Amino acid sequence: MRRNLPIFGVLTVLLVAIAVANPYFLEPQGFLAFVKRAAPLAILAAGQYFVIVSGEFDLSVGSLVTAEVVIAARLVDGDPGATWPVIALLLAFGALVGAVNGLVTTLLRVPSFIVTLGMLLILSGAVSLWTDGSPRGALSEQFRQFGRGSLGPVPWSALVLGAVVAFVVWLMRADFGRTLVATGDNQTAAALSGVRIHRVKTIAFVLSGLSAAICAILLGGFAGVSAQVGQGLEFQAITAVVLGGVVLGGGRGSVVAAIAGAFTLQALFTLLNLHGISGALEFTVQGLILIVAVALGTLQIPWHPRRRTTPALAS
Repeated sequence: MRRNLPIFGVLTVLLVAIAVANPYFLEPQGFLAFVKRAAPLAILAAGQYFVIVSGEFDLSVGSLVTAEVVIAARLVDGDPGATWPVIALLLAFGALVGAVNGLVTTLLRVPSFIVTLGMLLILSGAVSLWTDGSPRGALSEQFRQFGRGSLGPVPWSALVLGAVVAFVVWLMRADFGRTLVATGDNQTAAALSGVRIHRVKTIAFVLSGLSAAICAILLGGFAGVSAQVGQGLEFQAITAVVLGGVVLGGGRGSVVAAIAGAFTLQALFTLLNLHGISGALEFTVQGLILIVAVALGTLQIPWHPRRRTTPALAS
């Protein structure tokens, strides 16, 4: 728990700085608007956490988000009756992509970096071919309510985020969470203890794919239909997880801290915008955060000949 305190401290400082620059942020509506903007990234970071803590990477989530939004717009095409069947299809498609990533990584022993990079290119190419650069169709108002609507004063995205946080916290406290961390910490020892490594890692990828589907549903409502809606989200999710103190290579880190990392990243971007600093610098900021966070995390972990401290690219 003490290891997670720095990220919450940084988040608090950034929230105070936002409140000083924009007093409206202190009002419930202002703060809930911030939560609405941060919710998709926080959910995506939760999914990315499962993969990273198991010792792998998932670079496909950004392109998966884009594909999901484009597919939803094409299939719904403004028809309210198609909303729930399409949402179910999006969740199934996200799980399927995650399962493919996990099975190729574990059964064929292809490094997850390569597998998910290849999936990123496949999905990006498919979206480009299908839309010709201009997505067709439209999302129904019922579909868009999840991203931009609210239940009373509370945005639906905040409620969805709350449900996701409750689920992932429960999951990490269950047996699966312990075996997942054990797999990332020392795969050989976990296997000798009876852990089914292939199954655990594949489930982690499936959870990542599901988180991308939920993220797409929220972003579709909030940002609308675009062929670039998920661009760069994979790097934001990884940055958020690392910022939350999760160690690349697996075995260390809290899912709550990873979600706090997403809120911290969103708060930083909000503060930069309030001070008129160009959004083009966001990638530069992410790169600096990623390098510094990984460097600090490496320094804090005592080296051991049987403990990996560098990112695992293969199972």
